[in-house]
Amino acid sequence: MSAPEWPIPLLHSADFVVVDLETTGWLSEAAGITEIGAIRLGPGRLPTEFSALVNPGAPIPPDISALTGITDAMVSQAPPIELVLPRFLNFAAESVIAAHNAPFDIGFLTTACQRCGIPWPASAVIDTAMLARLVLGPQEVPDHKLATLSGHFTTRTGPCHRALADAKATADVLLGLLARLAEAGAAAGQVPPPGPGGFVIPPPAATVPPPAVTARIRLRRSSGTRRRLGRRTIRWRPSRGTRIKEA
Repeated sequence: MSAPEWPIPLLHSADFVVVDLETTGWLSEAAGITEIGAIRLGPGRLPTEFSALVNPGAPIPPDISALTGITDAMVSQAPPIELVLPRFLNFAAESVIAAHNAPFDIGFLTTACQRCGIPWPASAVIDTAMLARLVLGPQEVPDHKLATLSGHFTTRTGPCHRALADAKATADVLLGLLARLAEAGAAAGQVPPPGPGGFVIPPPAATVPPPAVTARIRLRRSSGTRRRLGRRTIRWRPSRGTRIKEA
């Protein structure tokens, strides 16, 4: 994987860690992580990868194994989350974290941090699914699933319900969306800055699992309210990390 073209100058100093998880179920309170895959992107540097199978400490349901291809045999000798999580957090240190349907992945990661007694880092988070809803019009994509966006941006790796492959696909989608955002900002004479009021959610004040996380562009977060971007209106409600992943 070659060094990416950095599409948005105002983020020239930012590192992104794009993460994807595979799990034993949809609810972070009741299921466990079976795989973590991540790509770290930085301007002018080759991407670095993180990939680890995780022993969830419980059998993987057959329907989940059929979906991901991860079996009990594959994770039987894998380390538990207590050993894998610190390695991932070290890999992702001092970065902006991105994920597709981020409440799902971040919900599992923050729940794992709670169980392991590890503080969740004060990292901003971008949800590429929400960012795609804000950047791409209905005439461009029929939906905002990762597979759809992967095809739209012709990603080098297609999503396949394996963590590293899906993280690679999400990374290419993120770069494509940021490029579109930069073009839109340049055309309008302005680009919204990262941070409060921008498209990146700022880190929580304390290093505890954040509530819902999502991407936004000049939108004020408020539960169950409508927010408008130009002539397009969307509805957003907080999530507890229980959203079903879209591929």
